[in-house]
This record gives sequence, C-alpha cells and structure tokens, in this order.
Amino acid sequence: MLHVILTIVQVFSCFAIIGLVLLQRGKGAEAGAGFGAGASGTVFGARGAGTALSRATAIFVAIFMLNSLALTYMGTRTADAPPKSILDTVAEKTSDKVNNGSKPGVTAPPAPAGAGSGANAASAPVPAPAPAAPTSGSGQPTPPAPK
Repeated sequence: MLHVILTIVQVFSCFAIIGLVLLQRGKGAEAGAGFGAGASGTVFGARGAGTALSRATAIFVAIFMLNSLALTYMGTRTADAPPKSILDTVAEKTSDKVNNGSKPGVTAPPAPAGAGSGANAASAPVPAPAPAAPTSGSGQPTPPAPK
C-alpha cells in the first residue's frame, strides 16, 4: 500500500516539476523587454514570478528526490529475507569458492594420502584417475590399437 502511495506522489511531483519549469521565463526573456514585450511580466509584480516559481520548483524537486530514495530502498528490500550488504555478498562468494562451488553443507572430498601435509598440502596437484578401457559388445576390454 505504501509503495502505491509513494508511486502516486512520484508521478504527481514529476508532472508538477515539468509544469513549473515550462511556466518559468528563460534567461533570454529580458532581451525582449526593450522591444515592448516586457509589459506582460508586470502581472506578478516588479520582481516577476521568478522567485515564487523557482521556490515551488525547488520544493517539488526535493520531494521528488526524497521519494525516489524511498522507492529505491523499498524496491531493494525483500519481505522474506533481511537486507543484504555488500559484505554479506562477498562472504557468500568466498564461502562458495572455499567449498569448490559445491552446495552449502556438502564438504569437499578428502585429500589423497600422499598429498603431503602443512601449507603445501592444499596446493599439491592431484593426479587424474586413469580412463577406463573401452569394452566390446561382449563385456571384455578391447585390446589397444597397434601404433
């Protein structure tokens, strides 16, 4: 419900900013005053509408920015899980690398007996298993081809 209300406020403030910016006079508007176009600016007084419109624009811009931050915060937060920080994400990635990419709770296979001990045990190469000999249709291994 709060998400819908914030979205409506966001759209309203967006259209208000667009309308207020279009109502304001540009910097070149004073150049036309020398040719008789300056009389239309006297409706808002001697200072013109610049201060009221620019102040209203600043207020709507502040509302828009704060509302954008609130919508972003609500969009990244899920109801089921607590919010995650960057450190939590890095910790998960490093734990996945330690587990050799296996699922959590599954331990890595034990090192072979001849792998050594100490700090070099983890970096020692593990020999690959020998490939199985191909079998013929009778279940007997086929002899290797002559070279």
